[in-house]
Amino acid sequence: GWYNTAAFEEFAARDGLYAKTINGDAFTREIKEKAIQTIKRDLGRVDLVVYSLAAPRRTMPDGTVYSSVLKTTGAPYTNKTIDLRTNEISEITLSPATPEEIEATVKVMGGEDWMDWIKALKDADAIAPDATTVAYSYIGPALTHPMYKDGSIGEAKRDLYRTADRITECFGGVQGFVSVNKALVTQSSSAIPIVPLYISILYKVMKEKGLHEGCIEQMCRLFGERLYGGDPQLDEQGLIRIDDWEMRDDVQREVETLWRKIDNSNLAESTDLDGYWEDFYRMFGFSTPGVDYDADVDVEVMIPSIAQDTE
Repeated sequence: GWYNTAAFEEFAARDGLYAKTINGDAFTREIKEKAIQTIKRDLGRVDLVVYSLAAPRRTMPDGTVYSSVLKTTGAPYTNKTIDLRTNEISEITLSPATPEEIEATVKVMGGEDWMDWIKALKDADAIAPDATTVAYSYIGPALTHPMYKDGSIGEAKRDLYRTADRITECFGGVQGFVSVNKALVTQSSSAIPIVPLYISILYKVMKEKGLHEGCIEQMCRLFGERLYGGDPQLDEQGLIRIDDWEMRDDVQREVETLWRKIDNSNLAESTDLDGYWEDFYRMFGFSTPGVDYDADVDVEVMIPSIAQDTE
């Protein structure tokens, strides 16, 4: 992340675009204040706030630490998964979360901190009266529901959905949205049981249908066609569905067919595992054509805007 951010700032500066990085714990008041000071000094106000935070824990002002868990909220759930260390399919069983673990997961991954950010920006007059704010979520197919949509993380996401409504109600003019995004290879999704195997099958089906999108393409569609390109097209829960292509009936039927028959003997032909690994490696800067990975590099890279702040 550090090196990606440094490169992003370099490219932005080259193109004459504003980019500013703050490195710290986004849950803290200190970092909120630092962000507000930066906005007031450099921009005056912002008219868009993207809240995208995946965290294992949150430390409260009184020192209490909450840790998030990926567990079910009912019975244990068993299904296929893939061990990314060996590329072998096996079964995994996820245990139910305790009420305390569910509460902690909501504290970390729910909407409380999102609301705190918007309130802090509003109180400091650092957000435009008609601003837009959007948080990201995922729902996925039925096979992932017990450990995601209906699991501990799902409880947190439902709190996030309610927070979008509260933001719209509480800060007259500011609109809060949640975008339900497509399954993609990210640092978060790669750590969730069952999901990497599902993604590798989904990639195969969507690429064959010409429907595949990466992170950038899906965000271009969100901002270009939904948030700023016309009607956001909310579903019955008030959510923007950028997972609409993933959840198409024909796509999910083919994914389900492959899921039922997949095992270690047909892994290669039933998935786009090569595509999964390509995205995984490139997320960390590897497997990029034209890069000499044997060459010596300077690992002491400073993010320009952070360097300026420390001078």
